[in-house]
Amino acid sequence: MSRNSSRLVQAGLSALFVLLIAAHVAGLLHIASMQRAEAWLYDAWLKRTAPSGVDDRVAILDIDEASLKSIGRWPWSRDTMTTLVEQLFDRYGVAAVGFDVVFAEPDTSSGLDTLKQLAQRELAGSRDFRGVFEQLAPRLDYDARFARALAERPISLGYYFIPDGYGDAKTGMLPPPSLPAGVFAPLQPGLPSPTGYGANLAAFQSVAQGAGFFNMRADEDGTARQMSLVSPYGAGYYLALSASTLRVAFGGDAVLAGVDRQAVLGRRYAAPWLEAGGIRIPLGADGTVHVPYQAGSPFPYVSAAQVLAGKAPLEQLENRIVLLGSTAPGLADLRVTPFSNAFPGVEIHAHLIAGMLDGTIRITPPWSDDARLLAVLLLGALLTAVLLRFGPTIGLAATIVLLALLLAAYGAAWSRFWVVPMAAPMVTLLGLYALNTAYGFFAATRSKRQITKLFGQYVPPELAAEMSQDPAHYTMEGQSRDMTVLFSDIRGFTNFSEKLPPTELAEVLNAYLSTMTRIIQQHQGTIDKYIGDAVMAFWNAPVDLRDHAARGVATALDMQAALPQLNREFAERGWPEVKIGVGVNTGRMSVGNMGSEFRMSYTVMGDAVNLGSRLEGITKQYGVGILATQPTVDADPLHAFMKIDDVRVKGKETPVAIYEPLGPKNGLDEAIRQQAAEFEAAYAAYQKQDWAAAEAALQALNARAPRPLYDIYLERIAHFRETPPPSDWDGVFVYTTK
Repeated sequence: MSRNSSRLVQAGLSALFVLLIAAHVAGLLHIASMQRAEAWLYDAWLKRTAPSGVDDRVAILDIDEASLKSIGRWPWSRDTMTTLVEQLFDRYGVAAVGFDVVFAEPDTSSGLDTLKQLAQRELAGSRDFRGVFEQLAPRLDYDARFARALAERPISLGYYFIPDGYGDAKTGMLPPPSLPAGVFAPLQPGLPSPTGYGANLAAFQSVAQGAGFFNMRADEDGTARQMSLVSPYGAGYYLALSASTLRVAFGGDAVLAGVDRQAVLGRRYAAPWLEAGGIRIPLGADGTVHVPYQAGSPFPYVSAAQVLAGKAPLEQLENRIVLLGSTAPGLADLRVTPFSNAFPGVEIHAHLIAGMLDGTIRITPPWSDDARLLAVLLLGALLTAVLLRFGPTIGLAATIVLLALLLAAYGAAWSRFWVVPMAAPMVTLLGLYALNTAYGFFAATRSKRQITKLFGQYVPPELAAEMSQDPAHYTMEGQSRDMTVLFSDIRGFTNFSEKLPPTELAEVLNAYLSTMTRIIQQHQGTIDKYIGDAVMAFWNAPVDLRDHAARGVATALDMQAALPQLNREFAERGWPEVKIGVGVNTGRMSVGNMGSEFRMSYTVMGDAVNLGSRLEGITKQYGVGILATQPTVDADPLHAFMKIDDVRVKGKETPVAIYEPLGPKNGLDEAIRQQAAEFEAAYAAYQKQDWAAAEAALQALNARAPRPLYDIYLERIAHFRETPPPSDWDGVFVYTTK
């Protein structure tokens, strides 16, 4: 190939690369890596420039573990909530309160309804009872008292919208729209409109001074960088909780909004804005803003229990805007942010309020896409010319200079509270240089990075590396497969957790879950999720494993085998002993990336999954550590099993045969084989209603090696002797609970 032809090919590849980037910027093509680069640049700049320190204007009222232990499980009675509101305003003098919760159901805990029925029926003729009832009724009408507390104070209730495609349920009462439908014309931020909502009871909403939606947004990588401050629904626009709380804190004046016209390089752009509490807030064209995160923990977290008891520090609440939310396990709304992978959602609202007060709300200006497209085309043409004429050495210097200019422009825009995406021009420069010095470098590695990012959090590192060798073979799209699922749970975890302070409990769980996770990953299992102390894992996705049933059973056996050493370590630290139950099932399951636009998870679903969960739950009923089903036994030629029972679990009509794994067939102790054979013979006699033979065999087994399992069947036999089963009894035991 001649020099001129080589340059033509080089120029053609460079032009194609630039046009691809330009097509992405123009919205004609989606390049996922570009979005990741944009997110990385934004996160890096945000962390570098985020202010730090303590913010004395906003506080978070935390429904924490201490509050749940002191007051009781959530939701609390309206009587408690009324006291909480009165304490906040009357004792602590807060400026306003925003609820990051919904009061969707009436409170009947006071017993008022029962008293009303007595007054109308059994005690209808008792004047004394009626007199006492009339005195008590106002105090026992918790909802009415709570409504009065709301009506008298600057409080914004919270509610949520149901996005398009996720149902159209409508519960509770929405507040009136804060803005008319055409206020942002010709723009229509927030579209598509939600199709439903979950709001507060009408008795509360009708008297509250404000209300706002607390829906969260997440970028493609699941990170919360932007939030919507307005949302269209019905005949108007509604405010987010942060803007609504700010409005009531400053007197509850009417909300204003409109669209400014900005002239940039001879073109006019529409820029929407919002005014709440007398503070003007710019909006992106879609109604979003970038959350103005501050570094560290600027807002104090105050325990709700401390406020109710009047023991919270006054300086942490007085004259502050207070947001009520939760960090308690099971209630916490945790989000991924540029600063943390487990960030309380309520604190995002706090950062938004602080940003509105400071005037540091950032938006992506309406002209940013045009500016990016122009930069990509001009810088791409300039660098291509330099590379073709002067080669890679001068080209590297030119690339560095142009990158520095882009970073300076990014910083200048940031200082004016604009987020102007610069990743596309930067990638154009870097990509052109790489393309002209080492063809195909990015193309060869991009798929590997992608597969590692997609599956790295679910599968062991060695599997992720194996998958990256053939990324086209793996997908997160939904599919139906024969798989094995495992559920494990600590028995008596509630009593277990009450013996330890929260910090030690966290250490115990971390040590336990780390041990169990290592075992699952050693057998090439995929971690589905942790549910408190419970672990869910599965095999045969995303990596094909023909022996998935055997791997699941081996994992369960190794998990139980790891407990003695783990408990010895726990005992040395004064921690309680851990006992677990494990359920393993094999069958047809749906697997893929599932969830909502706010959060996705690679998970499995189906009846076979539910059955695996039920198995784990009934292990304690038989006093065994592991239970597996017939399909698992049939698919596992490597392990020996002992049949335990035939059961009907809740939600299924077809009986299920359940087995206890004994261990690998090769090398299994002969005594264990003999005990299993004797028990199965006793069980066969039990199913034939040969109570004497079954009882004798079980008593013999119990005499040699007592087990709760034998006692269970002896109790059943004693029961059936006194109350014989019906003539059509099939020997199946029915479980009516999960």
